[in-house]
Formats: sequence, structure tokens, C-alpha cells
Amino acid sequence: MRRLASAVTAAAAAIATITLTAAPAAAIPPNIPSAATAADRLAALTVAAESHHSTYDRDLFPHWTTVSGACNTREQVLKRDGTGVVVNSSCAAVSGSWYSPYDGATWTAASDVDIDHMVPLAEAWSSGAWSWSTSRRQSFANDLGGPQLWAVTDNVNQAKSDQDPSTWQPPRTAERCRYARAWIQVKWYWGLSTDSAEKAALSGMLSTC
Repeated sequence: MRRLASAVTAAAAAIATITLTAAPAAAIPPNIPSAATAADRLAALTVAAESHHSTYDRDLFPHWTTVSGACNTREQVLKRDGTGVVVNSSCAAVSGSWYSPYDGATWTAASDVDIDHMVPLAEAWSSGAWSWSTSRRQSFANDLGGPQLWAVTDNVNQAKSDQDPSTWQPPRTAERCRYARAWIQVKWYWGLSTDSAEKAALSGMLSTC
């Protein structure tokens, strides 16, 4: 009996160790195409130089709008892409953990996490969103149905800023294939153009898939 109890205790300890050391679960936004589909969609994008950048204003893209109850888009992404997320009555995350696929870091404070627009708002503006209605720009800035919104490490998001893949790619090289597929999907779905340097960078990233 003692031998059996010892075996059970050892097995339980092993399971506990596995649980503690397992890699964090990564919640990834929906509707990221395969590499082959992304390549087809990249080929279908209009290639054009960016324009109207001097008239960009972030306020032209109303964002973090209410999704339901007290929850806005940022809070919804934190709940969607976190693990064990607990929110208060205002829908603010008070505990949980978030895995940032761009750099492989895991955070346990929501204040360390930014919600990245895969295609930055300024990039969208210069790629065709300057001609959209405010309503369409609001839908773009709060798009939960595709791979536009990502929970990532705040300073990584700030380093990315408004850059496209020709000048910024995720520091974690293993993420670059998926990043390119997501970027292409957003541009394709929303009918935005790509410039030649951006298209070349995306093609290179897809070649790593």
C-alpha cells in the first residue's frame, strides 16, 4: 500500500511539474489564411504608392468602441486572447495571463499588454482608408472578426508603431510567417493597397512558411 501511495504521489508531482512548465497557450485571432491562400491574396492586392499621409489623424478611426455591456474592443480582445482572465464590473481585466506571439513573452498584468492593429491605422489611411466613411474606419479599427487585433507586449507594439513589414517584423522569427498571412488577410479583406517594398517583404516572409 505504501508503495502504491508513493507511486501516486510521484505521479501527481510529475503532473504538477508538467502543468507549471508547459508552454503558455496562445490565443490567436481568427481567419488567418494558409500560406498558399495568402500568396494568392497578396498577388491580388493593388500595388500603389502610399498617399495622403500628411492628413492622417488617429481620431479619424474611432476605436475601442463598446462591444457589449461595459466591455469595449480592447477589453474584449484581452478576454478573448488571455488565459484565466477575470474582469471587474467595469470589464477591466484584474487577473489572467497573456502570451505575446510577436516576442514569445507572457504577462500577468493587463497594463503590460497593448492591443496591436495588425495593419496600423496610419498605414491603412495611406493605403486607401483616407477615402472611407468614418463608419467604415470605425469598423476597421474595431474588427474582431479577422486577424486585425492582437494582444502583444506593449513595448513591442510601440516599436512597431505605424511601420509596415518592409521596415518592421516581429522579433520572434518563427512568428513572421503567420504575421505576413495575417497582414495580407487584413489588407485583402478591407480592399487596401500595398506598396512595392511592402509586397516584397511580405513575399519574403511567406517563403519562410
